[in-house]
Amino acid sequence: MKNILINLFLLVLVAGSNISCKDDLIYSDLVRDNRPDIPVTFPGTDTFGFNPFIVSSLASGGPIQFTLSIPSSSGRTIKEITKVVGGATSINVGTLNSATSTSAYNPAPIAGSGTTAVFTTTIADFKKKYPSVSTTPAALPNYTEIQFLFLVTLDDGTQIVPEPVRVRIVN
Repeated sequence: MKNILINLFLLVLVAGSNISCKDDLIYSDLVRDNRPDIPVTFPGTDTFGFNPFIVSSLASGGPIQFTLSIPSSSGRTIKEITKVVGGATSINVGTLNSATSTSAYNPAPIAGSGTTAVFTTTIADFKKKYPSVSTTPAALPNYTEIQFLFLVTLDDGTQIVPEPVRVRIVN
C-alpha cells in the first residue's frame, strides 16, 4: 500500500509539473536565432545543410570570389565590406570582433555597389596571410576547407555579420 501511495504521489507530481509553467516562447540571447533584419546572401555558392561554400582548384590557380548580396526590397545598399577574417573552419565572430586593421584579411574596406559587394582573392594570397592554416587537400575526402567571415556596413551605418562562408580546396 505504501508503494502505491508513493507511485501515485510521483505521478501527480510529474503531471502537475507539465502544466504548472506557461511557455511564453521568449528565450534568452543564447538560445534564439540571431537573424538580421536584412539578410546577406551569397549567390553562386553551394551548401549541403551547412555554411555556403565555393570550390576552388589549386590547379587553376586557386581563385576565390564571394558576392555578398542583400535584397533590393530592403531599401538599403551595401556601403562596404568593412572587415574580413579568414582561417580554418574554427574561426567565429570573436575572431572577427578582435581583428585589427593589421590582422584582418583586408587592410582597407572593400566598396559595395548597390545591393552587392564582391570579395576576391586567391589561395596563394590566403596562404601568405595565414601560413599556419593548411590549404593542402587531404587524401580522403580529397579536399580541405578554409573559412571567411565578413563585417558588412550598409549605407545607413547598420553593420551585419552574415553566416561564415567556406572555400573547399581541391587539387
